[in-house]
Amino acid sequence: MKPRILIVGAGAIGGVTAARMAHAGHDVAVLDADEAHVARMRQTGLKVDAPDGPITVVLDAYRSPDAITGRFDYALLMLKSTALEPALASLLSHELADTYVVFGNGLVQDIVEKMVGRGRMLVGITEWGATNRGPGHVEQTTVAPFIIGELDGESSSRANDLVGPLSSVAEVQVSDSVQDTVWTKLLLNSTFSGLGAVAGWTYREVAADEQGLLTALRLWTEAYDVALARGARLQPLLGVDPQQLVVRTVDDHVAASAGVDAVMQHLGATKASMLQDLERGARTEAGVINGGVVATGESLGVPTPGHRAVVEWIHRCEQGTARPGRAGLAHVAKSVGVV
Repeated sequence: MKPRILIVGAGAIGGVTAARMAHAGHDVAVLDADEAHVARMRQTGLKVDAPDGPITVVLDAYRSPDAITGRFDYALLMLKSTALEPALASLLSHELADTYVVFGNGLVQDIVEKMVGRGRMLVGITEWGATNRGPGHVEQTTVAPFIIGELDGESSSRANDLVGPLSSVAEVQVSDSVQDTVWTKLLLNSTFSGLGAVAGWTYREVAADEQGLLTALRLWTEAYDVALARGARLQPLLGVDPQQLVVRTVDDHVAASAGVDAVMQHLGATKASMLQDLERGARTEAGVINGGVVATGESLGVPTPGHRAVVEWIHRCEQGTARPGRAGLAHVAKSVGVV
C-alpha cells in the first residue's frame, strides 16, 4: 500500500513536492498557515511552473491540524526553521503522524530530534531549488536530487518506503551518512544562499561577479574548516568534491572556479529562500544557516568572520536598516579580506 503523507508547509519546496506527488497519484494532504494559499490549493489548484512543463493540481489542503482526520504514515516537515517548533508541537499534540521527516536548511534536525526522538524521525535534504510566486503558485527552478536517511546511518524500510513518492518529484538517494550530507548542503546554503540574500542575486549572479565569487570561496573555506573540525565527512555535491572549492593560495582559485561552474550548471538559477523572505518582509533562517556555522565554529575555536558578517547584514535587512545589494556584498567581502 502507498504510504499516507502529510506535507507540512506548502511554500516553494513543499508546494512543488505536494503537487507533484498528488499529480502522480500518491495519497497526500497539505498543512499550511497561509489562508489565501490554502484556499487556492483547495479550490482552483496549486500551479507549478517546472523545467518539464507546468501543472495545476487541486490539493487536500488545511490551515489547522484540528481540521484533519485520520493518521499519516509520514509528515514531511518542509517549513522554515522559524515556524518549525510550534508547528511540530501542534502536530505532536494531535498525534497526526508515525514518522517525521525534516527537510530544512541549516542545522534543524537537532530541533526535531529533541522533540520527537531519533526513533520517530528521518532526515531529508533537498538539493533542487524553488520559488514561491504567491498564493496558489510556485516554481521549481532547478533539477537535482532528494537525499534521505536515518540519523544513525543505519538502513531502514522507512527511508525506502519514501523512495516511490519522492521519486515522483525528483531523483531520490538513500544515504547511510545523512548527517555528513547535511553539513555538505550547509556549505552550499551558507555560501551561496547567504551571499544571494546579502546581494539580492541568484546563485549564478553571485558566481558570475568577481567580488561575489572571491567572497563565496572564502565563505566556503570557513564553513569547510568548521565541518572538518566537527568531524563531518563531507560528501560530493552534484559530483563536485567540496575540497575543490577550498581556497588557501592563489593557485587554488583555478580549480575552485571550475568546481563552482559545475555546481552552477545545476543550481545557478536558484534564488535563495532567505532572499525571498527579505523581499516579502519575513524573518529569515540566517540564524540556523550562516548562524549555525558561526555557533559551531565558536564552540570549536574556528574563526568565521565572513559568516558572522552575512548574519549581521541579513539581520539589518530584517530590521529595515539595510537592504540586499552591492553594499551588503561589500560588507561581507571586507570581512574576509576581498577588496
